[in-house]
Amino acid sequence: MSSKSPPTAPPEKPKKITPANKSPALRMLAKLFLWGAGLSAAAMLSGLMVLAMALAVAYPNLPDISELSDYRPKLPMRVFSADGVVIGEFGEERRRFTPIKEIPQVMKDAVLAIEDARFFQHGGVDYLGVIRAGLANFGHAKSQGASTITMQVARNVYLSSEKSYTRKIYEILLTFKLEHLLSKNQILEIYLNQIYLGNRAYGFAAASETYFGKPLQSLSIAEAAMLAGLPKAPSTYNPIANYKRARIRQLYIIERMQENGFITAEQAVAAKAQEIIVKSGPDEGRVHAEYVAEMVRQMVYNQYGDQTYTRGLNVYTTLNAGDQTMAYKALRKGIMGYERRQIYRGPEKFIDISADPQEAEDDIDEALNENRDNGDVVSAVVLEASPKRILAMRRNSESIEITGEGLKPAQSGLAETAAPNIKIRRGALIRAAKTPEGKWEITQLPEVEGAFVAMDPRSGAIRALVGGFDFEKNKFNHVTQAWRQPGSSFKPFIYSAALEKGFTPATVINDAPLFFDASVTGGQPWEPKNYDGKFDGPMSMRNALKKSKNMVSIRILQAIGAPYGQQWATHFGFEAAKHPAYLTMALGAGSVNPMQMVSAYSVFANGGYRVNPYLVTRITDQKGKVLLETSAPALDETVRGIPARNAYVMSSMLQDVARAGTAAKAQAILKRTDIYGKTGTTNDAIDTWFVGFQPNLAAAVWMGYDTPKNLGDHETGGGLSLPIWIDFMAYALKGVPVTELPVPEGLLNVSNEWYYDEYAKGSSVSSLGMTGNGGATPAASGTASGAVPITILPPADEKKRILDLFKN
Repeated sequence: MSSKSPPTAPPEKPKKITPANKSPALRMLAKLFLWGAGLSAAAMLSGLMVLAMALAVAYPNLPDISELSDYRPKLPMRVFSADGVVIGEFGEERRRFTPIKEIPQVMKDAVLAIEDARFFQHGGVDYLGVIRAGLANFGHAKSQGASTITMQVARNVYLSSEKSYTRKIYEILLTFKLEHLLSKNQILEIYLNQIYLGNRAYGFAAASETYFGKPLQSLSIAEAAMLAGLPKAPSTYNPIANYKRARIRQLYIIERMQENGFITAEQAVAAKAQEIIVKSGPDEGRVHAEYVAEMVRQMVYNQYGDQTYTRGLNVYTTLNAGDQTMAYKALRKGIMGYERRQIYRGPEKFIDISADPQEAEDDIDEALNENRDNGDVVSAVVLEASPKRILAMRRNSESIEITGEGLKPAQSGLAETAAPNIKIRRGALIRAAKTPEGKWEITQLPEVEGAFVAMDPRSGAIRALVGGFDFEKNKFNHVTQAWRQPGSSFKPFIYSAALEKGFTPATVINDAPLFFDASVTGGQPWEPKNYDGKFDGPMSMRNALKKSKNMVSIRILQAIGAPYGQQWATHFGFEAAKHPAYLTMALGAGSVNPMQMVSAYSVFANGGYRVNPYLVTRITDQKGKVLLETSAPALDETVRGIPARNAYVMSSMLQDVARAGTAAKAQAILKRTDIYGKTGTTNDAIDTWFVGFQPNLAAAVWMGYDTPKNLGDHETGGGLSLPIWIDFMAYALKGVPVTELPVPEGLLNVSNEWYYDEYAKGSSVSSLGMTGNGGATPAASGTASGAVPITILPPADEKKRILDLFKN
């Protein structure tokens, strides 16, 4: 028998899988796969064909973007004071174009960290982001997200804000075109200057000034991060309107800056801890020159038309920022001081406050947004009220408490018997202001108006101008548009005319009653009075002006003739038609505006020259090219209004008014001898004035109601307008040396009085003790020969003489 083992069977070959031996399930999956692959290929091919067709149609229709290589955004007109402070801005967009090299790195890093960290690496489109956005919006009609900085530039400059696939295609195509034409830095420069950031601010330079009141170059990491949060939703992350949300986004951006290596961990910690000081409103720290800015806007628009708002013009004015701020404060202080003496008119409105604390806060915020603060006169909603205490809420949930003296201006509104419309109760919207002691006082927005203007009498350069209490409340410019009666402030021009007719400051005139019946006046009987109702009898013309005696002024105009007085007034810039040639002109019954008055008094201040006020010194374009330049006029005989000696004598009389007359408090408070001026109060105290000057600065103040009415039985120019003038001058003349006016030729001084030298003809100057051209004051007494005093007559005879003059 054989010992061999049986042979081993060969291994079985694997079976080949064929359609015949597939399971039904596998066969179905295979069919679906192949069918899906075919559909996908067809869809892809169709998509590519559609995309190619879209590109063929859309690309040629894309806007020409070549001008972006020399980016010139719409830039507003900016108005500057003489010392370089922005006092106004006009344009479709508030923007400060800043070249990329001048934008601080911290601002660029903050924006890149949150908007497009890979900006310098990608080609303009973040493809992964586009895919994510597409998946997120699958099945929806609108697209969203995945926008790079280049895509945002394409959208902001050329496309609408509509979210659709069509716009997205154009956006991507424009992005490619931008990336091809411009460098990365050019694109970033456009973005940082073009993007809207809320509060009318376009670009980060404008936003820095709007929200922090500082230039872009001064921003910290924390401030830059807060601004970088604005592009996503300017209204939502506005730090003025919603600081809490702005703060949350700022912290997130600081973390993103650290994650992307723009700042260190230590810098991130410090930035998060930094206290951010945000401007509480657009007016904080601002020079209030709204009336001036509007005057400039109108002048420039007349020259450049609509380009005024887009060309980036810079307009430089004669205004001094410090003087302007003081003028604004002084006028408001004077108006509010008057307002404290008026009857309380009640809360501005009443609102329903919810019992729910959060809803109550929303109710109050809404009311305060509609009735915003007016400078230092703030709005608040009353939470609790009693005769001894008011608790109210301001913006940002700030509580204020008013007690004691602060309640006095509104006692009538706190009384139990107060009428419903003036009753101060929960839900009442009131006004409050801080007292000099720092306590709250209830007040109300004034109905009375005022105006202030100051100018350099040597050149006509306007140094300060405030056309009313508040520009937003009343845009009517009372400095240039309010035609009012000047009252006694017009008397110096009548006295000036009299000097040319032979009168002297020493001429004696009777302050006695006058009466004109209808047969004489041709109208209503007229019996003028002095303000105090008293008659002081014979007095010198100098004393009459010092005491502002109406009877004396009327007699002077009567003597020189009303037509002559009317004509003489035109030497100061007044319009004859606005000053009818009647005796009432002696009491300032014509029409003037504050600008005319300060210009007219400047003729006295500068030695008799008539200079026109001017405001604009130069205009440049955005690159600094000078388009217009104005220089001060030369003071020569071509602009002479009155003789130099007339101006000097009148100034000496106006100096007495400010030293010991109706404006005596001017020198008493300012403690300067070079102060000149005249008060003015019209009939029934409808208008009050003070106009005066120091040889280097003249200013006019007016107060009154827009609809003329009595200011009060005891209100005068000396009580209302003069204090405003003094407050301003105390600031503007600080450190300015006392200036004495030079004595011109043609004057003689006798016994401390000035005379025209021709009145001494035929007399010995030495025997009279007279000196000429500003010599030492003589010891001799008497009246210069040739002077023309008015004969002093008893009242009865004077009346007959006046009636005879009228008849003749």
